[in-house]
Amino acid sequence: MDIKQGFVGAVGNTPLIRINSFSDETGCEILGKAEFLNPGGSVKDRAALYIIKDAEEKGLLKPGGTVVEGTAGNTGIGLTHICNARGYKCLIIIPETQSQEKIDLLRTLGAEVRTVPAVPYKDPNNYVRLSGRIAAEMENAIWANQFENLANRRAHYETTGPEIWTQTGGKLNAWVASTGTGGTYAGVSTFLKEQNPEVKCILADPMGSGLYSYVKTGEIHLEGSSVTEGIGNSRITANMAGAPADDAMRVDDREALRVVYQLLRKDGLYMGGSTGINVGAAIALAKQMGPGHTIVTLLCDRGSLYQSKLFNREWLESKGLLLDEF
Repeated sequence: MDIKQGFVGAVGNTPLIRINSFSDETGCEILGKAEFLNPGGSVKDRAALYIIKDAEEKGLLKPGGTVVEGTAGNTGIGLTHICNARGYKCLIIIPETQSQEKIDLLRTLGAEVRTVPAVPYKDPNNYVRLSGRIAAEMENAIWANQFENLANRRAHYETTGPEIWTQTGGKLNAWVASTGTGGTYAGVSTFLKEQNPEVKCILADPMGSGLYSYVKTGEIHLEGSSVTEGIGNSRITANMAGAPADDAMRVDDREALRVVYQLLRKDGLYMGGSTGINVGAAIALAKQMGPGHTIVTLLCDRGSLYQSKLFNREWLESKGLLLDEF
C-alpha cells in the first residue's frame, strides 16, 4: 500500500506536466512543476512545512503555540493547514489588496486574519515587519518569517530541486521561475547548478519588481506595476541572497494574462497570475534558445484564488487588461 501520513505526508512529489500548446508552438519541451497539486493548493506548502518543522526541532514552537506570518496568501494557507494538523494556532497578517478569495479561505481554514494597508517594506507598518512585531509580543508564538527564514530555501533545495532533476532524468537545459521570498527559485537553482553547471537558471519578474534590474545591473530599480500577487520584490531577501541567476526576463501583465487564458483554454490548466509570469518567461526563453531545449518552470497555484480579479470581466476592464481571450 502507498498511503501518505496525513496532510504533511502529502506535501511534495508533484508531477511534471508538459505544457502542450506552448511546447508545440516553440519546439521546446516546456514543462511545469504542478505545485498546485500540493494538498494546500500551492508551492508554499513546502516552505510552510519546513518552517514549522524547523521551529519544532529547535524547540521554538511548543504544543498549543501560535504561528504568526505576514503573507500575500499562499504561505498563510499552507501554514494554517499544517497548524491544524499539528495542533497549533495561526495568525496571518495580509495586505488588504490581496484577493478576497485568499482572505476568505484563510478564515475558513481557521486562521485569525488581520488585513492591513499595502505599504512598502521600508514602512514600519508593512505587513511583513508588522507580523514580526506582533509575534515578538505574544507568548508561545513564532514568527514564520518566510522571507528571511532559510528553512524556506532548504525546502526546495532538498525536495523540489531533486524532484525536477529525477523527473527529467537530468536532461533539462533551463529552469525559469519568478520569486517573492526567493525560497523556491534559490533552492531549486542552487541544487540544479550543483548537478550540472550548464543548466541555465533564469529569474522571471513582473513589472513593479526590482529583481530583474538586480540580475541585469546589480542594482534595484523599480519600474511600472503589476496585478500579480505574491511575486516580485524591492529588496534581496536572505533566501534570495547568493542564488545563481544567469539572466532575468520581465513579463508584463497583458502577456501573463494571455498565457493564463491559453493555459486554461488550450491546456485545461486553471492557473493564477504568477504562473502566467513563469510560463510567459519560459516561452520567451524558448524562443531565445531555439527549438530542441527542455525548460522547466513552476505552476504555482489555482486560478480559483483569483476568480474575482483575473477571471472577472469588470475587474479586468477597470485595469485596462481585458483581452480578446476573455
